[in-house]
Amino acid sequence: MSCDIAEMVAIHHICGLSWDEEECGTTRVSVPREQLWVPDINIAEYMDEDKAPKTPYVYLYNTGHVFDDKPLRVVSSCRLVIYTFPFDIQNCSLTFGPYLHFGKIQCSLVPVSFPKIILRRRPVLYVVNLLIPSCFLITVDLFSFLLPLQTVDRSSFKMTLILGYTVFLLIMNDLLPVTGETTPLINVFFSISLALMVGSLLETVLITNIQCGSSQYSAVPHWLSILVLRYLAVVVFLPRKKKSSQHTVFLNPSLGAKNSSNTDISAIHLQRVFGDTPPVKPPPEPALDELRKLSRDLLAIRLQVDKHFQGSETSQEWQMIGIVIDRLLFGLYIVFIAVSFITIICLWSKHYAA
Repeated sequence: MSCDIAEMVAIHHICGLSWDEEECGTTRVSVPREQLWVPDINIAEYMDEDKAPKTPYVYLYNTGHVFDDKPLRVVSSCRLVIYTFPFDIQNCSLTFGPYLHFGKIQCSLVPVSFPKIILRRRPVLYVVNLLIPSCFLITVDLFSFLLPLQTVDRSSFKMTLILGYTVFLLIMNDLLPVTGETTPLINVFFSISLALMVGSLLETVLITNIQCGSSQYSAVPHWLSILVLRYLAVVVFLPRKKKSSQHTVFLNPSLGAKNSSNTDISAIHLQRVFGDTPPVKPPPEPALDELRKLSRDLLAIRLQVDKHFQGSETSQEWQMIGIVIDRLLFGLYIVFIAVSFITIICLWSKHYAA
């Protein structure tokens, strides 16, 4: 700790060096320092040589007291408590005394300790350069949850934020304290902010995997569907979408149970399709063969469409689960940020007010 003291005022008493004010006509004279004995005053906490300018004179009073007014530059050791940095208040001690005189003898000096040298740090520089940019970045990361996963690569955006925050901490590392017996709260603040960004990135990777790979998943387990889509969806204020009322209509139910290679068509089937009366004469054999081929093709198409819609419904259910989980983690993210930051701010305020 370096401390510049504008001037140090010391009053010494030299026995036998006094005069009568009425006879001499003055109560004070200035005497060159070299012509008068001056005690060797030392500060026990000195860590470097005093480079303050020298003063050539001292004031001598008729009572024998010497008034020594000299500037002093002190570089001393002090036990720093940096837990509440940059809102910390340091309490350091300086012990003044000579090298030789320690006994309580008349006209001698004894060491005197001054324990209430209080230093209060100016936190504006650190708030502007460290805390406010960090809060801005964590706020941007918070609002990045509002980006749609289907159209925007949210994970790349969050990785860019983490990279920028890491570079910011490396650049501003010189402003942080490097000595002390405890970890400053501001370091905890930065660690929590970085951990939240990394956690939000991992959450984005999970949700993106569910959204993009849901077509390859099997059907949603019943318990998971009940837990997420029925209960958690209500917690995050996301009502479940109603299932579509569209159904596939089979003109001939018996066709679905048979293989397409064994499918046949008759005049009765044609009656059911077109709603006409049975023809008097059956259609020619070539036309009947073409209708059989068309029926097999339509049945194959219908089976593929049914399979597609069944997979699409499973995919939509997985995507709905991903949306519910994403919104739930977003709410937990907000709660954790609020609790952590309010706790740290309260600790700062408590120690700063004390």
